[in-house]
This record gives sequence, structure tokens and C-alpha cells, in this order.
Amino acid sequence: MIFKRGSSFTLVLALAALLAPSHTLAAQEPDSITHVAMPPHTMSWGRATYVLSEVLEYAPQESERPVLFDLIGWVGGSTNRVWFKADGSAATRGRAVHGEYQALYGRLVAPFWDAQIGLRVDARNSTGPSASRLGAVLGFQGLAPGWFELEPSLFVTTSGNLSLDFTASYDLYLTQRLVLQPRLESSMSLRDEPEFGIGRGLSGSSFGLRTRYEFRREFAPYVGVVLEREFGRSAELARLAGSDASSTLLVSGLRLWW
Repeated sequence: MIFKRGSSFTLVLALAALLAPSHTLAAQEPDSITHVAMPPHTMSWGRATYVLSEVLEYAPQESERPVLFDLIGWVGGSTNRVWFKADGSAATRGRAVHGEYQALYGRLVAPFWDAQIGLRVDARNSTGPSASRLGAVLGFQGLAPGWFELEPSLFVTTSGNLSLDFTASYDLYLTQRLVLQPRLESSMSLRDEPEFGIGRGLSGSSFGLRTRYEFRREFAPYVGVVLEREFGRSAELARLAGSDASSTLLVSGLRLWW
């Protein structure tokens, strides 16, 4: 079939108009564009429970072969939670056990920061007489700039003693699965509590350097070294009890969460 020059040009324009994409036409009519609002960002994790064993390790070279633990867990939502914490050590040779156990109410006060208040019980069972203490605890837990995990807390016992505990850690990803974690724990006390080996002032510090391999984010075995040292009056109490004021532990353990 033969078309004249003018008619073929008209046919091409008609076909181009029919095949033109809709967004091209919409671009020519800006008043017809509808903007869709995105949902607001929230802090919700989308889960109701969480349990983490930040420290669950064994120190084989120590005479009592202790298992050291630092466990946390919570139940609730993104704003209000009930927290549970357990920190201490248990000997696998002998009966020495030292644990700090907390039940707390936590509320989100800033992105990645919870304010916490509740009760804490400390229990100590060793070769000597057992001891325990009860009190109120007030603290914060969250991420500081630079992704440092911080956990300062203030503990007031029923006998009136005041102590401050501070924990800081940082996860340095050497690879996608290999993680180096420095961790510092320190405590101060207003007065002596010899049954717990605690002296007034800066009582003790612990610095750990652990390297873990995350087969999965929830399952990561690790090895590390932990340096522990008592200071001032606490060091004197340790020597009087026949213990060293400082020690170095080689540890191996598991970091788990679910």
C-alpha cells in the first residue's frame, strides 16, 4: 500500500502518541501527580522478648575453674519493658558463687536509650560465711555516639551504702563475621563491705578483650583475655583474705541471643 508523504507523517505522530509511556504524559501535567506519604520511622524491633548472653565463658587455668556469666533479657515493646539481669561467676571446683541479680522496669527516653529502675540482690557463697544484700538500682542502658554500648547504674543498699557500677563495650568488625570486642567494667563504693570484698573508693576494674566468630549473629564462640584488678581498700581486703589483688584470665565462651 502506498501512502502520500503528508499522510505517512501524520500516521507516525499518531502512533507515537499512542505508545508514549504514561509517566511522560504525567510529567507534562505536574498538577496530576499524587505524592504518597511514607510511614514514620519507629524504634520498634517487632518482637516481645529478647535474651542475650553477652558473657558466658570458662576460665580453665584458675584453681576453682569458674564459669563467668553476664546475661540480660527483656519482655515488652519498644517503649516499656521489664528487664532481667544476672552477672557473676560460679566455681566448677568448690562451692564459690557470686551473683548480682536485677529486676527492672525500663522506659525508652531517647533513641537507643532506656532508663531503668528496680531491685537488685547480691549473693555470695564461698568457703567462708555466705552473705547477701538487697537494694534499689537506678541506671541507663544504650548506645553512645560511635556505637559504644554503655551501662551506668547506681545501687543503694538497704543498709545505706551507695555504689556506682559502669560497663562499656564496643564491637569492632574485622570482617563480616570476625568481631573484636573490648569491654570495661568498673565499680566504686561509698564505704567498706568486707563480706563482699568491697572497699570504699574505686573498688575494682575488669578489662576484657574477646574475639568472636559469628557463624550466625545469634551464635558466636569466642576466646579472650580478661585483666582484673582491685584498688585501694579492696586490694587490702583481698590480700587479707589470701587472694591476689590482680589476675589475668584466659577465657573461652559463647555469645548467644534469642
